[in-house]
Amino acid sequence: MSVEKLSFGALSAGESVEKYVITNKSGAKVSVITYGATIAELFVPDRNGKTEDVLRSFDDLEGFVERCNYQGMTVAPYANRIANAKFTLNGSEYSLIPNEKGVTNLHSAGELSRRVWSAEIVDDHTVRMTIARKDGVGGFPGDMTFSVSFTLTDENELKIEYNAETNADTYINPTNHAYFNLAGQDSDTNADHLIRIEADCFTPVDAFSIPTGELKSVDSTPFDLRAFTRIGDHIDDCEQLALTGGYDHNFCIRGFDGTLRLCATVKEPGSGRMMEVLTDLPGVQFYAGNFLAGALGKGNKPLNKRCSFCLETQFYPDTPNHPNFPSCLVKKGETFRSTTVYRFTTF
Repeated sequence: MSVEKLSFGALSAGESVEKYVITNKSGAKVSVITYGATIAELFVPDRNGKTEDVLRSFDDLEGFVERCNYQGMTVAPYANRIANAKFTLNGSEYSLIPNEKGVTNLHSAGELSRRVWSAEIVDDHTVRMTIARKDGVGGFPGDMTFSVSFTLTDENELKIEYNAETNADTYINPTNHAYFNLAGQDSDTNADHLIRIEADCFTPVDAFSIPTGELKSVDSTPFDLRAFTRIGDHIDDCEQLALTGGYDHNFCIRGFDGTLRLCATVKEPGSGRMMEVLTDLPGVQFYAGNFLAGALGKGNKPLNKRCSFCLETQFYPDTPNHPNFPSCLVKKGETFRSTTVYRFTTF
């Protein structure tokens, strides 16, 4: 195992960005950059031992700054959407930035995804990134300190550990927004990937992709992904999918109890790569890349619609406005902790 520190350029204001490359004993490696605490590359082997990058994103800092749709970025303090960009907490209403359609707050308006984090090498397996935010920035209450640790094990597991502290009651719901294509960089479709999600219910949405509040059974719907299903088979088959241009929904993980458990598995038949996703959070957003519009990515290849997919572990979208959803409220003085694991094998 080893960790290498490299320069990854500088922002227009002169702030330096660093890249850390973790390589394990089998040759798998992950690269993370301090801009957005972003996973930039992830090389894992196929069934024949060929190691290839399975993340669709960008080769350089300019791509992440100018053309990025959160590819690989850490999203915080609140991932996903909050209705009407507001919520009420302890009797006070908090107004956020309505950065989606002028109405919805999406991904905290990119607050911590567009900043440079500090980084330290913890050991030969792990890099930890840290950032602080001030009370009221973007509308969220509380001074907060976030840290995200990225660990690559010798078993080809990428472990992401989130830690956050706050000096005021607030809502905290971080995630990572990696876009995967297990076939590698030459593939321009996610359609042939086989996906299984450990969920009996999902959260239907309205025209603004805000949950209606219902926890709807997946039975007899295109959201029944409890057995391996080709992503492209039913992606346009119902009104819910028409609202979001394809899969872009939260699935309610079966048996949630705050412990680490399997929430999704994806297989790519051509390469034989398999990815298992484990989390201690109650939900996972399956997004099929419906709104990608051809921005140039790695190797100047366009990031076209549905060229990749995301599995974003999370609390449910708009949780602060739905008392029936599992709560992501963190009290003053408490520490938020969560772990997500992406485990790579072959079949």
